[in-house]
Amino acid sequence: MEKLKEFLNYSFNLTDGIHLNVKTILVVTIVFVLTSLCINLIRKFVNKSLNEEDKGKFKAVFSFVKYIIYTIVLVIALESSGIKVGVLLAGSAALLVGIGLGLQTLFQDIVSGIFIILDKSLHVNDIIEIEGKVGKVVEIRLRTTRAITIDDKVLIVPNHKFLTTSLFNWTQNGSQTTESVAIGVAYGSDVALVKKLLIEVAKAHPRVLTSKEPRVLFDDFGDSALQFKLLFVINNSYEHLTIKSDLRFAIDQKFRENNISIPFPQRDVHLIK
Repeated sequence: MEKLKEFLNYSFNLTDGIHLNVKTILVVTIVFVLTSLCINLIRKFVNKSLNEEDKGKFKAVFSFVKYIIYTIVLVIALESSGIKVGVLLAGSAALLVGIGLGLQTLFQDIVSGIFIILDKSLHVNDIIEIEGKVGKVVEIRLRTTRAITIDDKVLIVPNHKFLTTSLFNWTQNGSQTTESVAIGVAYGSDVALVKKLLIEVAKAHPRVLTSKEPRVLFDDFGDSALQFKLLFVINNSYEHLTIKSDLRFAIDQKFRENNISIPFPQRDVHLIK
């Protein structure tokens, strides 16, 4: 028994004022194990009442909360074991200030990530546009959000960008979006025929929704052409570039078959002698 007490009281001198014994190490270890068990039980209990999407969000927030709890438990356990944590922190004040400055952006990203997750302003599979880049959200993490761009590149956005930069969420109001294709035809063209052909092209495309009728707007009398805009609805705005390209090919073919020309810019030059 005496040997056990002697072993438990065996201490390591970290500094002149800070000593760490075996008993303290065991106490801290036991406290950490019990804390970990309690946290895991709480996580499993909360997960049962969440849907799949919310489970992923809760996991990210829970990871951050878990580290805070571990830090608090460690400080309490060390203080209870006789180790003055305040003395240790005071001696490392300059180092902690440097670390704090370096971690400022990190914590800004984490806090922004928590806001995004809790207020549900962003979801997986949302189509977003930020700083001129468009992508589909594939993962929302605590510090960053990952999206896949239209050209299959990975876009990693620090979460604080969503709070400091204008964000366009193309699918916030649902998956259906209205897209448009602009087209100019030569002066003298049959505008009624142009409208008819554009609507036919839109209806013929398999990815254009037929539940909402395509529309044609006579946009303007341009310098070199009559300006039209074809409006149509799709349910996957992530593919809008491909769909628009298909429509332009079809429009060009339709116009050629019906002798409707797409003019190029023209200018009249007057020479004064």
